[in-house]
Amino acid sequence: MKRTLRTTVLTVGALIAAFGLPAGAAHADDTPRIDLRVLLVSDGGPSTDAIAAELTDTGTPFTEIDLARSGRQVIDADFLADTVDGRARAKFQAVVLPDDDPFAAGSSEMAALTAYEQTYSIPQVDAYTYARPQAGLQVPTDGGYSGSIDGIQADVTDAGKAGPFGYLSGTVPFEDNDPSVNESYAYLSQPVTGADFTPYVEATIPGTSTKGSLVGEYRHDGRRELVVTFVYNQYQEQFRLLARGIVEWMTGGVHLGASRNYFSVHVDDVFAADDRWNSELNCTPGDVDCTDSDATADPIRMTPDDVDYAVSWEQSKGFTFDLAFNGVGSVDQRDDNNGVDLLADKLVADKNDFRWINHTYTHAFLGCVQNTTVVPWVCETDADGSTQWVSQDTISDEIATNRAWAETNGLPLESDELITGEHSGLRVLPQQPDDNPNLAPALAANGIDWLGSDNSRESAQRQVGAAETVPRYPMNVFYNVAKAAEEVDEYNWLYTSRAQGGSGLCEDNPATTTCLSAPLDTGTGYAGYIVPLETRIALGHVLSDDPRPHYIHQSNLTEDRIAYPVLNGVLDGYRALFADNTPVVSLRMKDIGTELKRRADWQTALQAGQVTAYRIGDAVTVQAPAGLEVTATLPTGTTLAGSAFGSAYAGAVSGWTPSTGDPLSLTLPATTATTAVTTAASTAPATDPAPHTRVPAGVAEPATATATATN
Repeated sequence: MKRTLRTTVLTVGALIAAFGLPAGAAHADDTPRIDLRVLLVSDGGPSTDAIAAELTDTGTPFTEIDLARSGRQVIDADFLADTVDGRARAKFQAVVLPDDDPFAAGSSEMAALTAYEQTYSIPQVDAYTYARPQAGLQVPTDGGYSGSIDGIQADVTDAGKAGPFGYLSGTVPFEDNDPSVNESYAYLSQPVTGADFTPYVEATIPGTSTKGSLVGEYRHDGRRELVVTFVYNQYQEQFRLLARGIVEWMTGGVHLGASRNYFSVHVDDVFAADDRWNSELNCTPGDVDCTDSDATADPIRMTPDDVDYAVSWEQSKGFTFDLAFNGVGSVDQRDDNNGVDLLADKLVADKNDFRWINHTYTHAFLGCVQNTTVVPWVCETDADGSTQWVSQDTISDEIATNRAWAETNGLPLESDELITGEHSGLRVLPQQPDDNPNLAPALAANGIDWLGSDNSRESAQRQVGAAETVPRYPMNVFYNVAKAAEEVDEYNWLYTSRAQGGSGLCEDNPATTTCLSAPLDTGTGYAGYIVPLETRIALGHVLSDDPRPHYIHQSNLTEDRIAYPVLNGVLDGYRALFADNTPVVSLRMKDIGTELKRRADWQTALQAGQVTAYRIGDAVTVQAPAGLEVTATLPTGTTLAGSAFGSAYAGAVSGWTPSTGDPLSLTLPATTATTAVTTAASTAPATDPAPHTRVPAGVAEPATATATATN
């Protein structure tokens, strides 16, 4: 039977009545209130988990319903909507489902969601669904494809660039990190003839020149669905690239929370020299764990040419290094060379090309007093067994003397930032399970508010007295190497088995993620294996809305300058993926600490139910406790009390604004309130039910790679 295509326009008031709300529920102006909260219905699979992780990281509130949990909340009209002060209220601005219809046939819950979405123009994300006519797509057997798409390059369509994915440059690479594992499974197909379906991201169907949709918008029956037909987890690059657009699509670009892509690099031990790895002894002469009496130190120190190279590189990349410095390195150099230190002269002359961080004067260990006559070292104890600690005066002297040296040399230093040598003073397991009790008072006495910590030991920000830590990612570009061959030799020692000449670390700690099945070639292993791996790990942090800085050492900027291939891989790779409106953000340490603190406070307030937000037409209202900084992402041109809100990023504006406890009232730039709902043409009925969209065999969540902490 031929269906008659028709378009029906209904007022919101009529739809509210049709939805079964109580008589008199509609407000006088008929504009409903839409709460800024997402409903996420989860099947426990990686795709809905990934979207939940993105909403959490962004700081966008959501309510999760686990379909597998007994006694869970039933989704019905009362759960989805009600009235507040006589105005109809939609409790969720978007709905995320595991697939286009995860309920049993004839489900009252799906019927309630359908009516809700039609009534309030609420968009629905199908996190991972089979390509079928009910989702606006042909089944894959009709000229499409189902299977692995590892290593393919997908494309953002013109509609995607003009719409929710306008922050991308145009390509979306799919990972292929392990040829033995199917990492990305997908259904590729074209829209059903006559369907109102707009592909946003598509890829070539294997064996053809035809494009098939991976992400697209399907409009039908007065509803809008974002149809995603590939499986993913929260760590995969393809999801990280598309996650922002998925959130922007589902929220219409109006939501609490915000995200940016961050990358900052600290270079430790500047002015000092780092001891060099000894490939025969498999240790570093000068370090406490290298006890061979015949070991001879071979220090590594930058040269003026390395400074010129660094400045030129920064200018070419539009990037700034943060140099963590030890003033005694220059003092010792001058003492040993008749007052000459060409490196320090050059760095001081170019001081404004860098940001500077106090790394203590001598890089002394500021935790317990170390007994280095044993390997591994232990803390010295008093006769009663109590730990001997480095004194508060010693810690203060390290901070203040380095600060005074910087002032004498005119370095533009932020006096409230500090990174101790080896992050010492903070607890380090197993030898020192507690912070040095003298650390916090020394920090307070010297006005330190932000203290660098090692993210591989402590990933969460925490207080040390009045100061807050700033966790830093160690890169597996080791502190004690300046040549590619040295890096590979030490890497082989750390990550191969004893039978292969290695340390056996991986045998003793099977959870280590950087283990090797065989030693790398010292001539090719760095460029061929370590650089791509470290680039991927660091770029993964950048794409995860993670502001934590990475750290390397001055030894990595000299001789073979081995840090640059990794840094180039991150920055060049990023710029190939993103449009100019989405630059990488590089913050200095105190600003990173502030961002982390704001986020923690925001998450605490969300979890406590202390924040409410809603939209009525062009007006957005946020209620939050006094003193809490509120974060939101809104369309360009949004105002707060008559002034522009936020700053531009990724085609929108976002930022933080303090709450006084009174409602914050924001005005969107142009009317986008829903006053009518259009019902699109009906599509042909499905022939067979869609297969349950389970994760295909071999698709697994990758372990997060772990770098070895370095001093």
